[in-house]
Amino acid sequence: MDNASYTILTRQTGLARELQVVANNIANLATTGFRSEGVIFSEYIQGVNNGNSLSMGMGNVHNTSFTQGVLTQTGGSLDFGIEGNGYFLIETPRGERLTRAGSFSSNAQGELVTHDGYRVLDAGGAPIFVPADAGPLSASSDGTLSVNGAPIAQLGIVRPNAPLDLVREDGVMFRADAGFEQAQDARVAHGFTEGSNVNSVGQLARMIEVQRAYEMGQSFLESEDERMRTALKSLSQ
Repeated sequence: MDNASYTILTRQTGLARELQVVANNIANLATTGFRSEGVIFSEYIQGVNNGNSLSMGMGNVHNTSFTQGVLTQTGGSLDFGIEGNGYFLIETPRGERLTRAGSFSSNAQGELVTHDGYRVLDAGGAPIFVPADAGPLSASSDGTLSVNGAPIAQLGIVRPNAPLDLVREDGVMFRADAGFEQAQDARVAHGFTEGSNVNSVGQLARMIEVQRAYEMGQSFLESEDERMRTALKSLSQ
């Protein structure tokens, strides 16, 4: 296989990976707190004989969009949305995680949990207990939860120290290996949830572009394969 074919193959691999990412974005158009992803292509250059070089592109870096999603009013007493650069703090078996998906519920022990059953943590990193029969729950913009006017807890709203290094887990949760701190510029909207920030029109257009680019590369590989077969057939005669 010649260098041109190797180059096209690496390009095809990256395009296939991007197509999967775009398809996943479209599939999560209605997922609360979902963050759209993209693929970044990087270039590898290798020196070859006679001072020449070979360049290949690889689509191997996922890029997450942190654009604010639309806040939709639900009226749910355990629904919360965040305006600004902040995340809810969640306890999982793998450690603390961050999420923008604020549609919570209460478990059998009266703890505030996600749809997956993970406990929501307060500003001090402790689980939040919401009494089932204590009365209507209210929340202020800083995440303080109150029942009948008496504060009972404060939602842990944090900001990662290195936002670009967040590692996505389970669709709407992120791991912050560089740590996090309390968010100072985030506001909590009670009775609202934040929708996906996926641009449906842009993602559909990108899917068409990637598909066409992939088909073009595939056509080139088939032409190269036919050319080599013809050459080998001619040499064998």
